[in-house]
Amino acid sequence: MIEILNPALLARAEDTGALVADILQTLKGRSAVGTNLLDIDRWTKTMIAEAGAQSCYVDYAPSFGRGPFGHYICTAVNDAVLHGRPHDYTLADGDLLTLDLAVSMRGVAADAAISFVVGSAQPRESVAMIRATERALAAGIDAARPGARIGDISHAIGTVLGQAGYKINTEFGGHGIGSTMHQDPHVPNTGRPGRGYTLRPGLLLALEPWVMADTAQLVTDADGWTLRSATGCRTAHTEHTIAITEDGARILTLPKPAQP
Repeated sequence: MIEILNPALLARAEDTGALVADILQTLKGRSAVGTNLLDIDRWTKTMIAEAGAQSCYVDYAPSFGRGPFGHYICTAVNDAVLHGRPHDYTLADGDLLTLDLAVSMRGVAADAAISFVVGSAQPRESVAMIRATERALAAGIDAARPGARIGDISHAIGTVLGQAGYKINTEFGGHGIGSTMHQDPHVPNTGRPGRGYTLRPGLLLALEPWVMADTAQLVTDADGWTLRSATGCRTAHTEHTIAITEDGARILTLPKPAQP
């Protein structure tokens, strides 16, 4: 299903996106050396409830997972890249952590992800990989305008990732979003311009460039959910939910500006 939102629902989407962004920034600030992933999950549960929102993850049970996800946020560390199931792990200095969060509020969902290095150690390769996904996301957003096609977004993302030297996996990518978290159209992280669905105002997309340092192959963890790099290399993942408007793309999951 491809869903086109009316102005009233787009306003709700902005509220949901702001909530997702604020929760992620709060969690980033709390994620330090010694933080347990299960604490991050508990904090997320509390913040979602306090906002009167609902988790898109806790009861989520798609064909590619093993039963309901059972947690409120995806926490992927180092070689984990997607669908990281929180577990009893304490963050160490230099860990590369990805937090991926989707919530629904007043009937509209938003989805975003951030990657960052925990602690004072900042491995150059890890930072470069994170920055590449951020640049790719920005390029994809720039390509998202009425009359453009999904392939234009995919091509823009893939060009940046390829030029940075990363292999690209197309099993998982961006997606439509609206009254539910995962909708059509699928947005691969590489593709041919001028192909695919034509973008229209009112369409919401979650764009999510992700890469692994030296491979495009995934393996599934014993938990039935967490996807890891086949070689054990580090990974990074960045995501925003955007709305297609008459004037181009509007990012819904940006954090609020810091107060002076």
